This record gives sequence, structure tokens and C-alpha cells, in this order.
Amino acid sequence: MESSEEEDDLDYPINDGITPQSKIDSIYQSNTEKGIRKLCCELLVLKDAVENLRGNMRTKYLAFLRISDEVVEMEHELIELQKHISAQGILVQDLMSGVCRELEEWNKANGDIHEAQQDPQIGELQDPFPNNIVDAKTIFLEKIDVLLAEHKVEEAIDALDAEERNSPDLKSSGDTSPTEASSYRSAFLKRKAMLEDQLVEITEQPLVGTLELKKALSGLIKLGKGPLAHQLLLKSYGSRLQKTIEAFLPACSSCPKTYSATLSKLVFSLISLTTKESGSTFGDDPVYTNRIVQWAEWEIESFVRLVKENAPPSESISALRAAGICVQASLSHCSLLESQGLKLSKLLMVLLRPYIEEVLELNFRRARRVILDLDAIDESFPLSPRFASPLSAFSRSSDTILIDSGIRFMYNVNEIVEQLTPLTILHFGGSILSRISQLFAKYVGVLIKALPGPSEDDNLTELKEDIPFRAETDAQQLALLGIAFTVAELLPMAIWRTQNESKEPGSGPTENIVHTASAMESKEWRRHIQHSLDELRDHFCRQYVLNFIYSREGKTQLNAQIYLNGKGDDLIWDAGPLPSLPSLPSLPFQVVPFL
Repeated sequence: MESSEEEDDLDYPINDGITPQSKIDSIYQSNTEKGIRKLCCELLVLKDAVENLRGNMRTKYLAFLRISDEVVEMEHELIELQKHISAQGILVQDLMSGVCRELEEWNKANGDIHEAQQDPQIGELQDPFPNNIVDAKTIFLEKIDVLLAEHKVEEAIDALDAEERNSPDLKSSGDTSPTEASSYRSAFLKRKAMLEDQLVEITEQPLVGTLELKKALSGLIKLGKGPLAHQLLLKSYGSRLQKTIEAFLPACSSCPKTYSATLSKLVFSLISLTTKESGSTFGDDPVYTNRIVQWAEWEIESFVRLVKENAPPSESISALRAAGICVQASLSHCSLLESQGLKLSKLLMVLLRPYIEEVLELNFRRARRVILDLDAIDESFPLSPRFASPLSAFSRSSDTILIDSGIRFMYNVNEIVEQLTPLTILHFGGSILSRISQLFAKYVGVLIKALPGPSEDDNLTELKEDIPFRAETDAQQLALLGIAFTVAELLPMAIWRTQNESKEPGSGPTENIVHTASAMESKEWRRHIQHSLDELRDHFCRQYVLNFIYSREGKTQLNAQIYLNGKGDDLIWDAGPLPSLPSLPSLPFQVVPFL
């Protein structure tokens, strides 16, 4: 069988005939199948290698993290070891110096013994235990070194205090030699300085607790470092305040109207807490009290700067509200601090006044632009009925532009006044009244331009200006006068703040701006309002009378004949209440005397 198969295999290559197709297919199909199987095996091996590599990478990554944690722990251990080594080095150094002193004392003692052998009477008078004192000092210094190495500051303070009170060497008096006393005193002061450094390090820790801080400050006071302790107290509380403010500042944009009250609470509450802690720890020493005042003034300056930097745009109504709340909250806190001996309200107002004046000025400028821009697109001004109803009464006899201008004026003034807090009114009432009177004067100036000029030159000048509305008819002119006088009558109502309209809870009783301002300022404000109305009335009367007397050709058209003959457009006949008074003056002449 085997020989026959080998013969077949040998015969196949030399067969000159045609190879059967089945033979070819069996040969090549087997080779292809073998290749595919081999390729699949290689792919499976490659897949296993990739999975193993992935698993190894994850294992190595976890091992790397574990090693990183161990490295961090090792660093901490190395730091502790360095501290321990430094402490041990101090002990070794002190031990070496102690040994040197012992050798010197031993040499001196040997010399004294040799002299005592020569003179027995002198030897009997000498101290039989000269080394006992030196041993006690060395033991004490070693004890202090151990306490410092273990950070037992309270025990170290008590030990140093007791040694300083009881040791004659530290008081520069005693039976010891000056060299020995000086050496021991220098070693003692060195330990005392090391303890002081440890206490300072405790106070400068970022997360130090209040109780631990007080203990460290008390320790510094016991060491005779009261000024340094007070400085560290202010530094610690100042750092605490700075971190609190930095955490709050990102939230200022989300509460643009009330952020200043929160900042005020943070600053003034910590000033109050620092003052209490200073009084309980350092007493009522004027030196420390003055330092508290200086520190508080510096913090208030920083507070005002933060209020300005994080405020909304100064011309916005939100900035005015935030400024008013800042004045209200800050002055309230200052009044509470006065019970602790801190009078900071004057400084606060000196720092805040330029900013408040700027915000008021820019808000009134914005209101002036809105009021005087009669060409602006009509907007809805939700004015309360007590202001809108009197102005709406002129809607039948005048153009809506005039009514809208009056509503705009009252709305903007009322909007500004509503943002003011009682203490803001108390300190800035005169300035607010002055700006309202100036705004009313500008508004009256626009109304005057809407009236016809008394002369042709004035009319030509008015034609050059872009005036959106002109009161040509008597009804329009009288409505213009009525709106101006109505606005003047409504102004005191607008600046009168009732308790029900106060929007700030807990802000206390609201104030009347006119009554809060000084009598001179209130009188001046009323005089300015009346002066503006007088200018409007005088302009109206002057132009109307001149138009009534003179014609366009310059001829006089006022004479007795128009009354005798009953001719004239400005006379109303058959309207008198009595037969003896058959005629009445024209409508403008009937209205003007009541203005």
C-alpha cells in the first residue's frame, strides 16, 4: 500500500497527460484551508496579546497610582524625619556645649582641689557641690528641647516662665561667674526664640481654629510679645476675610442689586468679631485699640473699592439700587460698631460719597435722555394711577406726545426715588432734590420750545431746531401748560415714600426727601420748580399777548372798537352770566390767571 502511494506521488509530476481537476482541487483547497486556519490562529494569538497588553497597562497604571500615593506619604515622612533630625541635632549640639562646659568646670574644680590641698581652710569655705547647679541647668535645657521637638508649646511656655521667675542667672544676679550666666542666658533666650517661632507658625496656618489661635496668641503674650501677637491677630482675621470675599465675588453678577449688602455684612461682621477678640485677649490698651481702628479703616477702604469694581454700569437702575442698599447696610453696621468704640460712619461716607454722586448723576442723565427724546419709540411706562390719571385728563385736548412726555417724566423720577433707601435720602436728599429741579427745568425748556415764539426771529430759530411737536392751537397750548403744572404738583407726591411702597424689607421707616433735606435745601428746591413754571407761563403770556395785539403785518389790532362792535375772534359774545356782562375774555385769558 505504501509503495503504491509513493509511486503515485512520484508518477504525478512526470505525468505527461492532463492532470485531473479533482486532484488539483484537492491539493489547492487543502493549502488554502491550511492558510486560513493558520491566519485565524495568528489573529487569535494577536487578540490574546492585545488583551494581555491592555490588562498589563491597567495593572501598571494602578500600580503607578499606588506608588504615587506612597511617594506622597514618603515625602511627609521625610519632612517629619527632617524635623526630628533637626531637633536631635539641636540636642546633640547642646549636649556637646554642655560637655564642653562640664570639662571646663571639671578642670576648674581640679585646680580648686589642688589649691585646697595646699590651703585646707580655703577648701572648707568652697561649695561642696559645684556641679549640681550646672547639671540642673543642662537638664532643664534638654527638657525644653524635648518639648519643642514634640510641639508641646503650652508646657514649654510654663516651664520657661517658671525658670525665668526663679532662676537668678536669668536676672543677671547670683553667685555664678559672669561667663557661665551669660552662656546659660543665651541658651535660654535661644529656646525662647524657637518657641516664639513655633507660635508664629501656628497663627499663620491657613486653617487654624479660633481656640488654637487664641492659645498661640496668649503664649506670645506670656513671652512678652504682645505687639507681635496683636499684629498676628489682625493678619489672621484679615486673611480669613479675604478668603471669604474671594469665595463670594463670583456670585456678585447674579445679584447685582444686593451684592453690596452681603459684602457689607461680611466686612463689618468680621471687624466686630476682631474687635471683640482683641478686647478679650489684649484688654482696653489704647495702643491696641488704635491699631484696631487703623486696620478697620483699611478694610473699609478695600470694601468700598470692591463695591465699585463689582457694581453694575453706573447709569443703570441696578447700580443706583445697589448703591442705596450699600449706604443703608453699611451705615447700619457702623451704628452697631459704635457700641464697641469704633466710629467709622464719617470715613465710610467720605469714601462712598463720590461713588454715590456719580451713580446719581449718571442715572439722572439717563432719565434726561429718555424724557427729552420725544421722537423715541413709544414705550409702555407702568405708572401708578395716582400719577397717570391727572395727566390722562388732557388726552382729549392735546397730542399724545405731550401726555407721554409727562408720563415719562413722572415714571423716571418715581423709578429713581424708589431705589433710594432711608439713609441714602438722609445723606443725599439735598443733592437728589437739586437734580430733580434741574431735570424739571430741562423738561420745561422743551415745552417752551413747543410754543410759538413771540417774534419772527424766535420763530426762525425754532424752525432751525428739530422740534417733534408744536402747540399751535389754544387748546394745545393750554394743555401744554396744564401738563407742566400737573407734573409740578405731582412731584412732591413722587418723592414722598409711604411705608406700603417700601420694597426693601427691614429697611426701617421710609423718609420724605423734602422733609429729610434741610429747610434751606427744600425751600431752594420749591423756588426752582416755581421759577421754571414762571418761565413757561411768562413765555406763553408774552407770545399770546403779542399775537393778540399785533398782526402779521406789524399793525396793532387791539382797540376799543372790537369790544364796542363785538368784532374779534378772541371775544366770546352772549356768554356772560349777567346781562350787564355780555362778553367774556377768550379761553387762554380765562385760564392764565389761575396758573
